[in-house]
Amino acid sequence: MNQKTYTVGLLGFGMIGKVHAYGYLNLPLFYQPPPLQARITHVCTSRRETAEAGRALLGADQAVTDFRAVTENPAVDIIHICTPNDRHKEALLSAMNHQKHIYCDKPLAATLAEAQEIKAALSAYRGTAQMTFHLRFYPATLRAKQLVEEGFLGQVLQFRASYLHAGSADPQAPLKWKLSAAHGGGVIADLASHVFDLVHHLLGDYAALSALSHMAYPDRPCADDPSRRVRVDAEDSVLLLARMKSGAVGTIEATKLATGAEDEMRLEIHGSQGALRFNSMDPHHLEAYDRRTADRPSGGTRGWTRIDSGQRYPAPAAAFPGPKFSIGWLRGHVGCLANFLQALADGKRGDPGLEQGIYIQRIMDGAYRSAREQRWVEVG
Repeated sequence: MNQKTYTVGLLGFGMIGKVHAYGYLNLPLFYQPPPLQARITHVCTSRRETAEAGRALLGADQAVTDFRAVTENPAVDIIHICTPNDRHKEALLSAMNHQKHIYCDKPLAATLAEAQEIKAALSAYRGTAQMTFHLRFYPATLRAKQLVEEGFLGQVLQFRASYLHAGSADPQAPLKWKLSAAHGGGVIADLASHVFDLVHHLLGDYAALSALSHMAYPDRPCADDPSRRVRVDAEDSVLLLARMKSGAVGTIEATKLATGAEDEMRLEIHGSQGALRFNSMDPHHLEAYDRRTADRPSGGTRGWTRIDSGQRYPAPAAAFPGPKFSIGWLRGHVGCLANFLQALADGKRGDPGLEQGIYIQRIMDGAYRSAREQRWVEVG
């Protein structure tokens, strides 16, 4: 293993910044040996007090409020982009220009135009970079990818995918940045981006989309002053029809209006020979159906099989706490981070890399255009 200790700078230390930090703090427990040695040395937020609180919590060296003090700092090796979406582009371009290794939370940027600026900078970039599409990194979804590649499904015919939250169903929910188009928010960026990536990862390129978006309420309480109401300018839900280049068709839904839901990502794929389904609220299992299994007499042994994927990661993942213990959302993020660090240790490009971030931004833009213009949009 590379004996260098890589230095890490976190840009943003809200919920997702803490998730990224959790990965570093716990990686040695889950991977023996870890892909490489790393230490969080810098925490950057928009306010001095929150940056300092993050620095103290993590035992980092410096707390700063200007991202350039991290992205342009020769002492920092790895940059984590954990800020609101509208602040990604400048920090990414600065980090790329200074050849930093980059771990970027989804989506890549606030708009397709910003993503195109990042694309233009890729030719001169030599670092390792990865997007945090963590849904790829549960053992259940790793197994799903293997089964698809092995031809288990036969010809893929149809799919349905949804990401369900409930936070916007309450008209008194305050307008935070993830509900603000001005900050690159809305469910297409926040939730559908994950689904777009996972479907693409398993089924290949998109051909066309037809989208319907919806805002439940015209205004909401201001996050800073609940006595004042502010206009809502980003969608609370989106429903899409999707046609893939393979010929498969499907539905994609992302919503924060699903009363009763918590953090529920559902995926079903139906093929000529078999089917797969996964629910993030039961991440321990991948369910598989094999049409080739005998259905006689009296049903034979044909039916849905629950595969105990659990925490059965391939080496060098350690047997901690054990393969049989139920897996959670944070473990998927640790697996995603480990994948990035392994690529860095091996001197390889990250996967899913910034190129995938650009591709998903194109799909998101297609969804925005389709909903706005009320027509099918080609995205191939």
